[in-house]
Amino acid sequence: MGRRSGSRRRSPRKARGRRRPGAARWFLLIISAAAAAIVWWNRWPVPDRTKLVSGTERGSAGHAIQAGREDSGLHVPSEPDAPAAPEAARAESAPLGPLSKTEPQPPPPGVPPALAHRDVGVQETYPRPARTILEAQVALARRGISPGSIDGVWGQSTRLAVLAFQEREGLSRTGELDEPTRARLLLERPAVTTHVVDPDDFLGLQALAPTWAGKAQQPALEHETLLERLAERTKASPGLLQRLNPEVDWDRLRAGAVVRVPDAACPAPAGPAAYLVIRLSEKWVRAYDAGGRLLAHFPCSIAARAEKRPVGRMEIVTVAENPNYTFDPAMFPESEEGRALGRKLILPPGPNNPVGSAWIGLSLPGYGIHGTPHPERIGRTESHGCFRLTNWDAAHLLRLVRVGMPVEVEP
Repeated sequence: MGRRSGSRRRSPRKARGRRRPGAARWFLLIISAAAAAIVWWNRWPVPDRTKLVSGTERGSAGHAIQAGREDSGLHVPSEPDAPAAPEAARAESAPLGPLSKTEPQPPPPGVPPALAHRDVGVQETYPRPARTILEAQVALARRGISPGSIDGVWGQSTRLAVLAFQEREGLSRTGELDEPTRARLLLERPAVTTHVVDPDDFLGLQALAPTWAGKAQQPALEHETLLERLAERTKASPGLLQRLNPEVDWDRLRAGAVVRVPDAACPAPAGPAAYLVIRLSEKWVRAYDAGGRLLAHFPCSIAARAEKRPVGRMEIVTVAENPNYTFDPAMFPESEEGRALGRKLILPPGPNNPVGSAWIGLSLPGYGIHGTPHPERIGRTESHGCFRLTNWDAAHLLRLVRVGMPVEVEP
């Protein structure tokens, strides 16, 4: 067959050479691409893995840690009912608020307000001075000097507790958390610990009847919620527990959940008191030993009406733990229900009983020192004449007193 006019036959060697570059050219192209990739990669900083924790990674305590929360020092299980890790028996202290009466500066984004003033990553050494109002309140409570409900906020009850501590330690009575006071007010362990919610924590929880007659029909006047119960057991305000546990849904907590609470447990008294002093003007009750040394201090509420505030010497005539309560309509003339009832009622015991979990009767009829279902209102002038303490303070005082002990009420 003849060749077409104008066509040219190419040699096989030249055709192959034009179809692909040589091996050397491919090698140079690969090396150049790799070098360019290295230069581009090194332009960007390598991220710090300690700050990039995913929502599914595990902390040293064995529970899930949310991204960006490790800097706060708060390790809360990812679900409210997650079981506690063995290593989480105690939590590091989470100071709340600075040692001043001014409001702290807003925390950085993503840091819970309760932990905004924590020294992140600093290993604590104990004993050490209290650094914050919360730590000072816990340190005072551990010494039997009550600041009332522990809330991390400077107030009159905390100031009175500081004055009591300064008196006992022979310090200048400034009422301030000054350097000499803090040097003596030491923390032997962290101020905040963890509590693993137990099934027993839920026993007896019940709504309170709104009427006197309804309360009289209940088997006990127990706590209404788990938050209320844990707050009372740890001497804290419910608001503090909510601030220490910002991601906890208290209405959905189940057994096994871990929550952060103040560790304000006070050791048993070394011995009984010799006498009590109640000062109306400063609203406190104090217990002293036979040598005049202060054993315990408690803020109290007093009568709303001045004529109901007795002054002078009395004696303790009765002591009762977890008492019932007799509702006498004659004592509550302002109660419409009481006027309609026209008879006395016996209310069962419980922390929400009108006299709380302890009663210390005085020789002046109708007067006593007792607990209250409203600890956050301690320090006010609102009672019918008795001296109200928080339930935990009333229980502590009950261990110090005896029938026949003198009680001096000062103006």
